[in-house]
Amino acid sequence: MRVDRRILIASLIGTSVEFYDFYIYATAATLVFGPLFFPSESASAQLMASYLSIGLAFIARPLGAVVFGHFGDRLGRKSTLVASLMLMGGSTLLIAFLPTYAMVGWIAPLLLCTLRFAQGLGLGGEWGGAALLAVENAPPGWRGRFGMVPQLGAPVGFIAANGLFLLLGLALSDADFAAWGWRLPFLFSAALVGLGLWVRVKLHETPAFAKALEREAPAAVPIAELAGAHLRATLAGTFGVVACFALYYIATTFVLGYGTTALGYSRSAFLQTQLIAILFMAIGIALAGWLSDRSTPARVLAGGCVGVVLAGVLLAPMVGGGSLFVIGAWLSFALLMMGFVYGPLGAWLPALFPARVRYTGASMGFNVGGVIGGGLTPSIAQALSVSHGLSAVGAVLGAAGIASIVGLLLVPRER
Repeated sequence: MRVDRRILIASLIGTSVEFYDFYIYATAATLVFGPLFFPSESASAQLMASYLSIGLAFIARPLGAVVFGHFGDRLGRKSTLVASLMLMGGSTLLIAFLPTYAMVGWIAPLLLCTLRFAQGLGLGGEWGGAALLAVENAPPGWRGRFGMVPQLGAPVGFIAANGLFLLLGLALSDADFAAWGWRLPFLFSAALVGLGLWVRVKLHETPAFAKALEREAPAAVPIAELAGAHLRATLAGTFGVVACFALYYIATTFVLGYGTTALGYSRSAFLQTQLIAILFMAIGIALAGWLSDRSTPARVLAGGCVGVVLAGVLLAPMVGGGSLFVIGAWLSFALLMMGFVYGPLGAWLPALFPARVRYTGASMGFNVGGVIGGGLTPSIAQALSVSHGLSAVGAVLGAAGIASIVGLLLVPRER
């Protein structure tokens, strides 16, 4: 199992680094990017503009899926994974050196949005390759457990990102944090990316890709073959991941902003609550991987979607009540359900496609679903909470759970 351990460590470290990069942006966008990078009209308008910049990465992700999927299906998983991580990490590092709106005016949000777009390009090719690295090396009967290992990068990256922001918030004054402290997590990402690259360059190509090359030449244009021969599977995968993105960004980004503005909780108190709740996501991912091998990834995913709908029903009464303990209980339940809709994806999505277009297919389903489920969700949730209250936000979450159930029903029978 030495080779298996190295592969799993590589898939986990890579996604942990990648999600760390992604989450420090989401956290900084919620806490400081509004007043630092956007014109001062109102605090709510600045927060919505900052949330919209989060959505830019989701627009870029399908393009990244096409580009990196093309090379991943034609040249191999390993080199493509290295390139995606370099793009993601380089963009994140450069954010640390950006001037603010007070320094250079409109150039500041332009540069921020450009680097956020580049982050999305890198992420578009990252997840699919990491999932394939795990599941295409999995022994019989272990696909669910191997597939959930890269998924654990999400809570690991979240804990590292929010934990660092929490420590900075405790060590620095609000003025120092806004002036320069927020830049430190972006600088620290360089060391993590270096670690991820060091692990990945030592890997070999996956057996499934090597066997596919022995049987036939790679697809000339993987995205064209995907659209022509595997459109239904792509649609199924796309809708199947909507729930996990909507739940995550409502439970973390939106609720963090709502708790620290509308409810008036301190940043440190709310981040501590989220850090405890995220442990339930890790537990859910691990359980989902184990249950996927005992049953099927699709059944586990379906059960998680029902839990997402229930989380939507409970959002308004529990989060709107104002008690931090009750909010923490809702976050713990919601993120546990997040584990059940996210954990099985590493095994479920790649299985929808043959090896010759699997990188492109899994990446497109994951990232287009991310656009639908997560791209504008924080901004929409913020607007709905102001105009219609938290019950409307819960309705959006319930609709996302139903959308993913529809995706499961679309899976072609032969798959």
